[in-house]
Amino acid sequence: MTPAAAPVPRPSALARRDPTLVLATLLVVSLLLLVPVDPWTPGALLVVAVVAARAGGVPWRTLLRGAATFGPFAASVLAVNLVTRPGVPVGHVGGLTVTDVGVLVGAGLAVRTLLVGTLAVVVASSLDPVRLVTSLHQRAGLTSRWAAALLAGHRVLEQLPARWVAVRQAQAARLPGPRPRRPGRLPAHPGLLGRAAFTLLVVTLRQAQQMAVALETRGVGSGPRTVHRPVPLGVRDGVLAATALGVVLLVGLTTWRLGLLETWGTVGR
Repeated sequence: MTPAAAPVPRPSALARRDPTLVLATLLVVSLLLLVPVDPWTPGALLVVAVVAARAGGVPWRTLLRGAATFGPFAASVLAVNLVTRPGVPVGHVGGLTVTDVGVLVGAGLAVRTLLVGTLAVVVASSLDPVRLVTSLHQRAGLTSRWAAALLAGHRVLEQLPARWVAVRQAQAARLPGPRPRRPGRLPAHPGLLGRAAFTLLVVTLRQAQQMAVALETRGVGSGPRTVHRPVPLGVRDGVLAATALGVVLLVGLTTWRLGLLETWGTVGR
């Protein structure tokens, strides 16, 4: 009896929207987030973004990956602002003075970093590269040569982790002596890592050259080209953009009415 095929996971709600509009909305939201410097406005938006992402089918591991990626940078932003902003001293750390403005601005910028990073990771993991390039070709006038280059570059970057593991495994198999006791544990000598990185660079450059030759052979960029599967732009795409912008403005208005909103013009006064 033939085993049943594994069910294909349903794409998230964000993946079914027009990629160009999603990117444009993300850009506008990021620009609006430059206004507040308090932690309450981006903090509320971060909670809304996580809830909306989960409701749209984004897995927890994607959200946690975004937090792990941008968390160290957010912590560094907080640490720098704690001791570099003028204001009323509230404490001392290692001979440096921590001010109230530093705490407020540092926390606000740190939470903003987590928010923008989480949104970027969710968008990047949800959008299909082919649909993205096709949408940019339709909406933003991206030429076929640039579209093919973007897809090829994405393909190369997508294969880098697996290729790195293959190079390291081949390297470990050639080493003399006993094999590692733990499965998947590879030697981490700096010299071995350097040689593996150089091998990965050479292999990647060769792949890029082969892809460039293949694209030139197929005449990519030699003239106008048609789109096999156009990306539609409908009412739901507009609703997504309007909802995202509306939520940002609504949260900002709420924190302003509650007296919690701080901008670069009001902080420290």
